[in-house]
Amino acid sequence: METYSFLRHLADSWFLLAMTLGFLALCVWAFRPGSRAMHQDVASSIFRNDDRPAADDPAQPRKEA
Repeated sequence: METYSFLRHLADSWFLLAMTLGFLALCVWAFRPGSRAMHQDVASSIFRNDDRPAADDPAQPRKEA
């Protein structure tokens, strides 16, 4: 078997399988049950140094317009 055919066979079968398994593993890791708090923390990190209180902060009274 020549080199090109061998590498093409590997890319068509085993590397595709490895990439699919890697993708599924990353999806499971990102959506695992214990990661919600970490994702919430990262999502709100851009507001940490904000001078204004958060709009959904229950400790702050809302101003009526």
